Formats: sequence, structure tokens, C-alpha cells
Amino acid sequence: MLFFTQCFGAVLDLIHLRFQHYKAKRVFAAAGQLVCVVNPTHNLKQAELRATQVTPCLCPLFSCQWEGHLEVVVPHLRQTHRVDILQGAEIVFLATDMHLPAPADWIIMHSCLGHHFLLVLRKQERHEGHPQFFATMMLIGTPTQADCFTYRLELNRNHRRLKWEATPRSVLECVDSVITDGDCLVLNTSLAQLFSDNGSLAIGIAITATEVCSSEAEM
Repeated sequence: MLFFTQCFGAVLDLIHLRFQHYKAKRVFAAAGQLVCVVNPTHNLKQAELRATQVTPCLCPLFSCQWEGHLEVVVPHLRQTHRVDILQGAEIVFLATDMHLPAPADWIIMHSCLGHHFLLVLRKQERHEGHPQFFATMMLIGTPTQADCFTYRLELNRNHRRLKWEATPRSVLECVDSVITDGDCLVLNTSLAQLFSDNGSLAIGIAITATEVCSSEAEM
């Protein structure tokens, strides 16, 4: 009888141990499932979106002191500055009256791939008496969204061709900082004249989505 009692107690202990092991596996599996649903990229995008809602956006035109939220940049440019919107992944923008004294801005909005882009061409003197032209493409969106695209600017005239390709900057960054960083197409006066026709400069614009962001969108 003593042997039976000891054996029966050992069996109960074994059953209890296996039950605790099963519970531990269930808890660990549930914890693993909880970790899998956490998306740090999504959280980062949400945090960036909240930041843009409180970060003021400056008007890209040097002569305008307007400030506002990102979502009202397009209405401001359309209503206040009468900026046109061109459609399509590839367009040509014609900047006229290139002889205007610095500082001067030429600007056009470009709608494609579900977003609004902004071409800014600025004539500015970084050194007194030596005006230069600075051309950059900006996304009316967040820096993370801007990283999903590549733009190309092309000048083509008289058997000469000049291309600039880069990632657009967010409109939340001011144009002055882009020029200071040198992250734009830069033309001196003589080079601009080579590609201009009667004081007008035709700039071909093409925008593509990067493969990484395209695959993320499909997922």
C-alpha cells in the first residue's frame, strides 16, 4: 500500500509538471503573437504625422511670409499665388523672363503617383554680383514620404543635355536649407543661357517611385 501511494503521488506530480509546461508554452506563444503585431515602422510614421501637424510649413516663395500646416500648402499656393498644377509622371515646365534681377522665383506644382510635388527654380546671388539658378523638387508631404520617390530634371537644347537626379526634399524643409546643402541643380548665368531660348528655360521633369516603397505599398 505504501508503494502504491508513493507511485500514485509521483504520477500526480508528473501530470502537474506537464500541465505547468503546457501553460508556459501557451503564455510564451501568446507573448510571441503579441510581439508580432507590433509594427515599429507604422508607429514611426504615426509619430511623424503627429509632428507635421504641429510643425509650421513656410511658403516656398522667398517673398511670402505665410506659415501654415502641411495640409493647407496646396490651397495656399493655388489661391494666393495662382500656381498651376500639371498632371503626369513626365512634364515640361517653361520658366520665362530669366533676365529678371535676383532674387526671383519660378514655381510649378506637379501632380502624379498620388502626391503633389513642387518644382522651385530660384535665381539668387550667393556671392554679390554673381547670380545663380537653383532648381529643386519638393514633395508636399513628410520626409519619410519624400524618400519614396526619385526625380529627374533635364535641360536639352542645341545638342546639349544636362541631367540632375535626386530624392525630393519635403516641403517642410525650407528652400534656403536645400540651397545651402547644395542638394539641387545649380546653374551659373552662362550655363543657363546655353539652355535658354529667348530668355525662357524649359525644364523636363520626371518622377518615379522607388522599388522599396513600391514593395511596401503592395504588402
